[in-house]
Amino acid sequence: MEIMKNLTLAVANTGKTATPDWMVVVMGVGVVFVGLILIILICKIMGLFFKKTAKADNKTATPVAPVATNAPIANRQEIIAAVTAACAEDMGKDISALRVISFKKL
Repeated sequence: MEIMKNLTLAVANTGKTATPDWMVVVMGVGVVFVGLILIILICKIMGLFFKKTAKADNKTATPVAPVATNAPIANRQEIIAAVTAACAEDMGKDISALRVISFKKL
């Protein structure tokens, strides 16, 4: 037991001091911000790389035809039934309690 006390005292008297609390806080905050800055830089570099490849892919893509705004809605009754059922479920009411006044394509 006497040997353990001597070892403990010898380790405690080596001259090493504890790191101050403010230094731990500054180092922690510094590491976090340096890491965030590095993540931002990596994202910017990858964005520049993929922007160049995306432009090349867009040149070979087939153009999409515009949707006619005055075209009739296909399966209108089915769409109204689905939307009404979703609204009734969201409101917690029975579907027969809802009445559709108008239904427009936006």
